[in-house]
Amino acid sequence: MNLDLKSVKLFIRVAALGAIGRAGRDFGYSPTAASQRIQALEEVLGAKLLNRTTRTVSLSTDGEKFLAHARKIVDDIEDAVTDLQSNRNTISGELRVTASASFGRRYIAPFVGEFLRDHPDASINLELSDGVFDIVQHGFDLALRIGTLAPSTLMARKIVDNPRILVASSDYMKTHGVPAAAKELADHNCLLLGETRTWHLRDANGKQSAVSVQGNFTTSYGEAVTEAAVNGAGIALKSRWDIRDQLSAGALVEVLPDHVVEPEWSLWAVRPPGRVVSARVQVFTEFIEKKLQAVLA
Repeated sequence: MNLDLKSVKLFIRVAALGAIGRAGRDFGYSPTAASQRIQALEEVLGAKLLNRTTRTVSLSTDGEKFLAHARKIVDDIEDAVTDLQSNRNTISGELRVTASASFGRRYIAPFVGEFLRDHPDASINLELSDGVFDIVQHGFDLALRIGTLAPSTLMARKIVDNPRILVASSDYMKTHGVPAAAKELADHNCLLLGETRTWHLRDANGKQSAVSVQGNFTTSYGEAVTEAAVNGAGIALKSRWDIRDQLSAGALVEVLPDHVVEPEWSLWAVRPPGRVVSARVQVFTEFIEKKLQAVLA
C-alpha cells in the first residue's frame, strides 16, 4: 500500500471544510488536482471516503472511520519530526481536547491563551460538552474527565482529587431545617441531576448510607442545579470546584460537612491507548496539571 501523506492531510482538511476545492487551495492544488488526489487515496484504501453531490461533500461511513486514523497518522509523523528536530519547548501541530462544558469553560479555556503564547506553533481544538465521547473514534488526543473511570484500554493520569459535597442556601435551611444525619435527606427537597436518585455518604465514624432522594427539580445541566440551590430551591450535590465562588460569598453553605460523598471522584487526563505519548499531549497535560493543582488543590 502506497499511502500518500499529502493526500491524507488533504482529506483531513476536506472533512473540516466540507469542500474539496477550498481544501485544495490551502495546499496549492487546483480543484481538479485536489479531487484526483482524493480519488487516488480512495483507490489505495479500497473505500469510498466522501459522498459527493454537485453542491456538497460529506464523509461516508468509511470516511468517518478513516478520519480518526488519518489524524493519528499525521499527528504521529509530526510528533516524530518534532522529537527528532527540536525539543519539548518547541512543540507544533493541532491538539484536540475534550472536557465537560462547565469545567472546561471555567478551568481549561482560561489557560489556553497562555499555553499558545508559550507554544506558537501549536494549535488547540477544544470541544466542550457534557457528552462522553469515544476519544479514539472522534480523534481526540486528550480528554479531561471527572468521576470514576470504568475499565478500558485508554490511558489515564490522575490530575487532582474532585471532592463532592452537599450544599444549600441559608434561607432554605432556615425554612426547612438542617439535616443532622444522612437519612434525613430523604425528607428534604433534593435537586436532581440526570438519572441519579440515590446519594451515597460516609460519616465520620465510617458508617455508610445509601439515601433515596427526591425533589421537584430535575435537570441535565449542572449549572442549573447550582442556580436553583442558590435561590433556595433545595439541597444539591455538587463538586466543590463548581461552587467555590458561591461558598466563598456565602450564597451556599455546606450540608452534613462531616460526611464524605461516595464514590470519591477525581479529575483525570485520559488519552488513547499506546505506549508512545506525543510531545504536545505530554506538554499540555503537564501544563494543565500544574495549573489545575494550583487552583483546585
